[in-house]
Amino acid sequence: MNRVIPIQERLIVALDLSSLKEARRYIQDLEGVACFYKIGLELFLAVNADFIKELRAQNCRIFLDLKMNDIDETVRRAVHLAADLGVDFLTILGNHATAKAAVLGRGVGSIQILTVPLLSSWGEKDLQDLGMLSVQPGEPGRFQTVDDYVVWRADMAMAQGCDGLIASGKYVGILRERFGEKALIVSPGVRPAGQNTHEHQRSLTPFDAIRAGADYLVVGRPIRDADNRRQMAQAIQDEIALAVKAGPSNERVLPGER
Repeated sequence: MNRVIPIQERLIVALDLSSLKEARRYIQDLEGVACFYKIGLELFLAVNADFIKELRAQNCRIFLDLKMNDIDETVRRAVHLAADLGVDFLTILGNHATAKAAVLGRGVGSIQILTVPLLSSWGEKDLQDLGMLSVQPGEPGRFQTVDDYVVWRADMAMAQGCDGLIASGKYVGILRERFGEKALIVSPGVRPAGQNTHEHQRSLTPFDAIRAGADYLVVGRPIRDADNRRQMAQAIQDEIALAVKAGPSNERVLPGER
C-alpha cells in the first residue's frame, strides 16, 4: 500500500534545536544521508524565512510542524504564507473549520496539509480530562474508546480536504486500513529497537511503522542525541529500505482492538 517514494525521503529528521548554527551543523552532519527536515516551534521561533529558503537551495524538503489551531482567518492566512515559502508539509490541530481554512489558505499551492488526530504523547487519561471519554463505566462521554475519537478526528479532517494524517503506534495501521492510498500518513515518535520512547505513548520501530502503512517517519532524539548522528540516520534509512522491500504487513489492527 506504500506510495512510490524515494527511500531517502521517507526519513524526516526533526530539527529539535534552538539555534540556526546548531541546525546548519546538524544538516551538514547528515548530508547525503537525509534530505527531509521537520521544523517545529522551538527552531521556528529562532529562525526566519531565509533559513527555509537556504534548505530549499540545498534541495531539502521541509515539514513545518506548527500544529496550527487558531481562528479560521488566521489559519487561512498563515497557511498561505507557508505555501509561498515552498514548504512541503504543514500540520494543523483543530476542528473541521480549522481544516477547511487550511485547505482554503493553500489555494492551488502544492503544500500538503496534515492533521493531528491525537498527539503521540496523549492517551485515555488526556481525553477523559477533556470530557471526551467517560472516567467510569456508565458515565457520559462522547466516545467509547480512544480509537473512536481518533477515527472521528481523521474522518473530519479528510472530509474537509486535508492530504494526510499524523499517526503513531497502532493508529498507523488503523488509518491506513480506513483510508487506503487516499491519505498520506506520517508517523512521529519512531524509535529504533531498544531506544527510549520518552513521552510518546505509542511508538513503532522504523521497520514496523513502514510495514504498518506509514509513508514517512519522523525521528528526532535518537538521531540528535546519537554519538554518531550520520551513522544512526543511515541505520534508520537501511531499516526503512528493508521494510519497503518486505512490503505491507498483513497484521492490520482494527478500531477497538488493543
